[in-house]
Parts: sequence; C-alpha cells; structure tokens
Amino acid sequence: MVGTAAVLAFIAAPAFAQEAPAQPAAEPAVNSGDIVVTATRQSTMLSKTPIAMTAISAEGLRNSGVQDARSLAAVVPNLAITENGDAVRISIRGVTSTDGTEKGDPSAAFLMDGIYIARPADQQGSFFDVERVEVLRGPQGTLYGRNTTAGLVNIITARPKDKFEGSFDAKYGNYDAVNLTGMLNYGFGNGLGLRFAANYDRMDSTITQPSGAIYATGAYRNVFSSRLSFGGDLGKLKFVIRADYSQQKGSLLNQVTLANFYSNINTIGVDPTFLNRSAADYAALGYKLANPSAKNNKNYGIMGEFSYPLTDRVDVTYVGSYRKTDRADVRELLLFGVLQNPAVFNGKFKQVSQEVRVAFGRGLPLHGQVGAYYFNEETTLEYNLGNPLASLISANAIGYSFPQGPVKATSKAAFAQLTYDVTSELHLTGGIRFTHDDKSRDGKTVLYFPTAASSYCGATTCVLNLNVAARSFEKVTWKVGLDYDVPGLGLAYASVSTGYKAGGFNDGCITGQGTGCGLNESQLYYAPETLTAYEAGIKFKLLNGKVRFNASLFHYDYSNMQLSQAITVNNAPQLLIQNAGTAKVDGVETDVSFSPWAGGQFNASLNYTNARYSSFFPALASGQSRNFAGMPLDQAPKWTSTLGYTHTLPLANGASIEAGVATKLSSAYYMQDLSYLLLFRQPGYTKTDLNVSYKANGNRWYVQGFVKNIENAITVASASSGIAATVTFQEPRTYGIRTGYKF
Repeated sequence: MVGTAAVLAFIAAPAFAQEAPAQPAAEPAVNSGDIVVTATRQSTMLSKTPIAMTAISAEGLRNSGVQDARSLAAVVPNLAITENGDAVRISIRGVTSTDGTEKGDPSAAFLMDGIYIARPADQQGSFFDVERVEVLRGPQGTLYGRNTTAGLVNIITARPKDKFEGSFDAKYGNYDAVNLTGMLNYGFGNGLGLRFAANYDRMDSTITQPSGAIYATGAYRNVFSSRLSFGGDLGKLKFVIRADYSQQKGSLLNQVTLANFYSNINTIGVDPTFLNRSAADYAALGYKLANPSAKNNKNYGIMGEFSYPLTDRVDVTYVGSYRKTDRADVRELLLFGVLQNPAVFNGKFKQVSQEVRVAFGRGLPLHGQVGAYYFNEETTLEYNLGNPLASLISANAIGYSFPQGPVKATSKAAFAQLTYDVTSELHLTGGIRFTHDDKSRDGKTVLYFPTAASSYCGATTCVLNLNVAARSFEKVTWKVGLDYDVPGLGLAYASVSTGYKAGGFNDGCITGQGTGCGLNESQLYYAPETLTAYEAGIKFKLLNGKVRFNASLFHYDYSNMQLSQAITVNNAPQLLIQNAGTAKVDGVETDVSFSPWAGGQFNASLNYTNARYSSFFPALASGQSRNFAGMPLDQAPKWTSTLGYTHTLPLANGASIEAGVATKLSSAYYMQDLSYLLLFRQPGYTKTDLNVSYKANGNRWYVQGFVKNIENAITVASASSGIAATVTFQEPRTYGIRTGYKF
C-alpha cells in the first residue's frame, strides 16, 4: 500500500500477559519446567537466559488456545498484537509502528525459524506443527538488527526426525470456527527425516450486518497452510530445509463505525467518550455492504539452515531464505461514516535474506559469536481507491490510485557478541552491530478518467504527483550486560542495550524532480528512530523448585519516534510520517508459579508500565496544536495482571483429567489519533479463560472443551477519526472443543 491508502484504512493495534509467565492456568508446560530457547542465537535454558522473554512450548500453545499471532497477546506480558484486515501490528511495552505500508517498517520484528518476515500481511497464518514460540521484550539490535526496538516474536517450527510419527488435531467452535492440523514424519535412517504438516483455519466474522445485504460478511479467516521439511544430522553436519505455502482467503471487513464505541467524535483536540454498550451493539455494522470484501493472498518460500563444527570450539551456521507473496483483494472503505467506497489492491512482494554466524570459544572463559547479514526486499503494487472517493478529488474521475514500484529495501550488517566468564558464576557480555540500509521507491499518485475528454490533463490517466525517493541510513547498535548465577537461587542480570529502526520517506518528491513535486528534503524524508534500554532482572527457583519467581525492571529512552498523521495535500488524503517526539518507558514485570501439591499449580503475574511522551507537540495545517507531553503511548496499560490455577487428576488407567482457569486484568489504555490531536480510551477490563481436558494414557489422544473471554468483554484494538472513522475490536467470547491423536 501507500501512505494515502493507509489513511483510509488507518487503524491497527492492541491486547495483553515471561520467562514462562502466567499463562492461562491450563498451561503447565510453560511454567512448571524449563525449556531450551535460542534467544541468544545459541541453545540455552530459559532459566539461564539473561533476557526478559516468554517461551511457550507446543503443548503450552495448545492448552492456552494460542493458534496465531493475535492470540499470543493473551499470554505474554506487555504484548499487543492486532490483525487489521491485511496486516498484523505488534506493540511491546508501548513501542510500536503504525506504518504498515510497503515502505514502512515495524518496531517489533516477526521471525519464522529465525527468518525475518518483512511484510505484516505474511504474519497472519496459523501456528501449526510448532516446537515453541519465543517473545523477546526490549531492543534486540545486536543479534537481530534493525526494526527490533520493541523486541521480537520468533516462531520455531518442528524439525524433521529420523523416525515415523504423525498427529492430527481438530477444533470446532462458535462463529463456525474450524482449525485442522495434520502432520506426518518419515525417517530415512542415518539421522535423516522428512516432515510434512498442513493446517486449515476458518472462522466467520464477528461483525453482523442488517439482513438483505447484497454481500455477506462471510468468513473473516479462511487460510490453508502447508510446510515440507527435510533434514537431520549427517555426522557433524546438522541441517534443515523447509518449503512452505499458504493461501489466505476471507473478508477484510473487521471494522465498524466509530459511533459504535464512542460519542463526541471528530472534534479536534477533544478526546471521545467511550460508550458502555452490549457486545451485540458494538459488533453491529449498522449498514448493508454495498461492495465485496475479500482477499486471495498467496505466500510461499524456502529456507535452509546448516550448522557445522569447524573445530571442537568453533561452529559455523548459515541461514538463508527466499520468500514471495502475491496479494489481491477487493474491499469496501467506509468514508465519513456514511460513504461506501470500493477499493482494489494488487501487489507482489519478494524478499531474500542470508546470514552467516561463527560461534567460538566453547568451554573457554572467553566465548561468543560473530556474523554477517544481508536482506533485500522488492515490491510492486497498485492500490486503486475507486469511486466515489475519486470524484471528490476531481469531477468525473473513476479511480484514485497508487501504482508503486519498484520499492526496494536492502540491509547489510556485521555483528559480534562476546561473553567473558569472570568466574563460573559471573559473566560479562558485550555486543556491537553495524547496519547499513538503502531504501528507494519509484511510483506515482494518479487519477483515472473514463475518457480523455472528461479529464483535466487530456488523458485517461492523470499523474497528480510522483512518489520518488531514495535514501541510505547507517547505525551502530550495542549491548553491555552482566549476569550472575546466585548460589541456591538462580539467575540475576542487568543490561544496557540499544535498538534502531531505519528511517524512510513519505509520498511525493523533491521540488524540480517532476510532476507534482513540491517537497523539500525535511518534508519528504524522516530519520531513524532509536531506543536505549536499561534493564535488570532475576529468574529464581525457591523451595526446591516448587516456586519460580521472575522479575524485571526496565527504563527506556525513546528518540526520533516515527509517528503517523493524516493530512490533505492537493485535496487528497495522505499519511505523513515524521520524527515527532521523544518518550520514556518505565516498568516492572513480575510472575510467579507455585506448585503446592501434586497435580496443582498456581500462576500469577503483575506488570506495571508507565509509557509516556516526554516531549511531543503535534500541530495541524490549520494551526491547531496540542501538547502531548506526559500523555500515554499507544496500547500501553499501566497495570496488567493474571491469576490462574491448573489441576491435573491422574486416573487409574494412566489417563488424566486436567482443568484450568485463568483471568487477565488490565487497566485502561489509550490510542492516539494525531490527525485530530486526540486520544481514544479503552476502559479497564477482565477476561477469563476456562478449559477442561481428558488425556489418554501416554497422551496418545485428548479431548478438550474451552471457553475464552467468559465475560464477553469487547475491547478496542484501534480507532480512527475523520475520513475513516472506524474501530477495530478484539474477539468476543469464543468456545468450542479440541481433540487430537498422535502415533
């Protein structure tokens, strides 16, 4: 998409719940034991990894009902993930990005098996045949590079094994929700295996519309995904090659009119008032769809990971990938709350990444890793906003469109991280990374007319302005950390680290470059945003391991924030990204798990986050302005907590019954709209999940009943005033049954 397109679909964001934190209570795999993670790009135990992070095993994902990126937010502290039609927006500890266009970058990276996935539309698929999910909070600029100022989400899929096994899992729930996953693994002997897994995920829209509409809301999700993996151990060589394919269908309609949730709207500088209404009233579309809303996106790729020990103390690892996405959709845009406008999007996206890492010093006091990274992305697309919007810009126009391409982004980096064992318990770590980014775009903004005679430029296509820009950015990010194995307790750590998100450009072009070019460099380009994080934490085990207690204390200095504001240029809407302010984030995250008796486990967490602007004074072209200093960042409730209990009852035949309940509480959070200089408030809420499972002897098969969000609390994910006055909300109450069998 492009900046203007984002204005008309200008919505995205929130949700919520550490190192094996308080998950929904029926999630013992997350809290009761340790787990191997790769957050440091090497295998370590979670309890010994000096990073604020959450790791959820495959069983934990199933028991807590996490089946895609959106549902992660329910079990990871200070995480908000919103699916907004054709994109996923991630916010961690109040740090996020609102530019989901082809030229924008996220503030939190999304990875699949360590491969960076650049486009938010490629992050919408289901989690299937997954070994674990790791969520790292705080900047990860040294080992993972740019666009990790907030942190990252890494999905690690299951590797092929040298054995024969298979499994099948099924779920059915309200809103005609169906989720089917099958896996088959075949071992060839000599350490090699072939693994195939596939998933089908479907769910009706939770939005309702009056009867008699020409177009139904239809299935909101309708996704088929598959993955073929080959690999294993050939002596010293360990490798895996994966090929995947996904087709995403369904509706892009997940927005209702702003008036469903708020009153006193569209007044500059005046914060709207949240309305206390029923879930049905919130979800009512209020009008009949006059245009179709459907997508047909296909993404596929291949990746390979190869690891080989050069010596007893030196290992080399190569990770490479190629990905391609074809996107095609039609959608209805509701303008000014009353005007139904059809739009069409077509785009082709491809990315290539290569990384080489060398780990050295195994068993020595000084050990670490060095590496090099290369990433290239190229995009071509056209987003036609159609009519009647086009005719509002120019009489007789039938299309208002943004043909863009090629849009290119290239990133090159070199990095190193070393650890010195001062003693067997005390470890000092230092890391540094140099990144060079190149970005460019060759595109334009056009109006289409039915005939040359009806246009103002004497042709059927009239160029309003070129969208031409090119810029390079460089940045050094670093980290210094200290961790100590406290005898009899566990790990204590402290660190200072930095993050960097590349700069970019807006729509338009520099004066003199061509048609419609009237910007200077400061208007066209914006600088990188940076973040410096100070963090200290503990990961302790008490009472012979019956109690696990984790806590972290953090402070962020956030500079050159890239913020979005809808403006009007030449009577046409445009999304302007600018370096608009500085912010500070202070917080405390705590979680505890306690197993007081056989079969029982309590989980609890309490998190405090004070994320606010320290200096920010946005202004409109009309001259109106508002001082945002001291106001909260998006999607950052001050208080969140979870409380849960799981109990497993063994049966005589080796089977068991497991029941769990978990409640999440959140204080109010806010979402900004700089186009109207206001904040939308989502009041505090409580959401409770419940599940009961029967597991056969050896866990060969299981049946589970579940209810999520028993209270049916409807919470705002994003909101926007003005031309696209709409709200996206999170899922209401869902319930159903899951079953599975493995062999």
